[in-house]
Amino acid sequence: MKPVWIIDDDRSIRWVFEKALAREGVSYRSFGAANEAMAALDSGEAPQVVVSDIRMPGQSGLDLLRHIKAHYPDIPTIIMTAYSDLESAVAAFQGGAFEYLPKPFDVDQAVDLVRRALEQSAQEEAVPETSSITPEILGKAPAMQEVFRAIGRLSQSHATVMVNGESGCGKELVARALHRHSPRKDAPFIAINTAAIPRDLLESELFGHERGAFTGATAQRRGRFEQAEGGTLFLDEIGDMPAELQTRLLRVLSDGNFYRVGGQQPVKANVRVIAATHQNLEQRVKDGLFREDLFHRLNVIRLRLPPLRERREDIPLLARHFLQKSAQELGVEPKRLSEAALKYLAALDFPGNVRQLENVCHWLTVMAAGQVVEVADLPSELREHPIREVSSDWMEVLAHEADRMISTQPGQVFDHLTREFESTLIRRALNASGGRRIEAAQILGIGRNTITRKIQELGLKDVRGGDDVGQ
Repeated sequence: MKPVWIIDDDRSIRWVFEKALAREGVSYRSFGAANEAMAALDSGEAPQVVVSDIRMPGQSGLDLLRHIKAHYPDIPTIIMTAYSDLESAVAAFQGGAFEYLPKPFDVDQAVDLVRRALEQSAQEEAVPETSSITPEILGKAPAMQEVFRAIGRLSQSHATVMVNGESGCGKELVARALHRHSPRKDAPFIAINTAAIPRDLLESELFGHERGAFTGATAQRRGRFEQAEGGTLFLDEIGDMPAELQTRLLRVLSDGNFYRVGGQQPVKANVRVIAATHQNLEQRVKDGLFREDLFHRLNVIRLRLPPLRERREDIPLLARHFLQKSAQELGVEPKRLSEAALKYLAALDFPGNVRQLENVCHWLTVMAAGQVVEVADLPSELREHPIREVSSDWMEVLAHEADRMISTQPGQVFDHLTREFESTLIRRALNASGGRRIEAAQILGIGRNTITRKIQELGLKDVRGGDDVGQ
């Protein structure tokens, strides 16, 4: 591995870092000025990580940071300064710094920061570059592969499609993909959320109106059906459509004609309809809230989008994509999630599904302090509740709980988890032995005195143990 470069005009700071890194077995090289480091970079030398002061005679640490990002964008750079002001911190992060380290600093924390930077650098080297082309939909989970196959099978079809899925699953993305891969791809794709438009305006939005059809209708207006002529009309949240408009929609799907509001002449509709809902339409039909004949007209081909909790293996992939996307939108360096943070996110239920994960990633891009996001950097609402078990590997579940407590209850982690672990073992052993302590101790491979002491220490008051006398 290449060395860590230390750049500071203060010899004592360089000495502290040199000794600390040598103690950890990390190779290093020191420079007293930024221009010396730039010259070494220009000569072809390259470090694994850079630790630089921000204010030095001549070129500044920010000048060095800009030089590194221009020529070696993957090298993590830690900026340190004795001037703990807002402008320095903002300038460092806007320049793409890995982390901002104010002086005076704790040596152990500084070394730990260097280690994190080394880990990121090693990951950058190990991960091959991917195509810059943004995929339409991401997912490697089996349920998503089924969706991809369905889109492929429908690529030459004009069939009406119903997309089912919880809010935030990406139903419109699927609709756009169906359009983009269809014979209608060169015609318009028009989307409308039928639940977001007031009932008295929805008819005009869908079918348009003639001049003078109602107060304020000063000119003829083309509705969404006409706007989508030759292309695709996406009707989101179709389950909330009012009953009278369900009748009008059914007529369009049946004979291909509709009337503008206030119109006398039929208008021909050459439109493919893709509908979507998070509701159970069969149940709404049974409850008399949705027309059965319309349901069958819409339900020609049905695609089910799985919620994010059913495709947890896609969470790391999606998170990296959204962090990259947010960084591009904001013009900053993309953040990276540590392995612990990725595992923690993958264990969450995400009731808001993919949309919620995207919002979290945007929040992290703006608010997370370092370039590598740890569990402690996640929004507090994601760290408030214990992670429920999502794996048959109890060590992985323990790791999730440890990560949660490290970020929310530092100082209590070891004692709390140790007590829970010992209590669980003793309770299960006593349950297996019918409450006989000697037999439970033998099951666990510990002594009778040990199990008695542990029962007292752990306060296991409801555990039976009186029948051990004389055993």
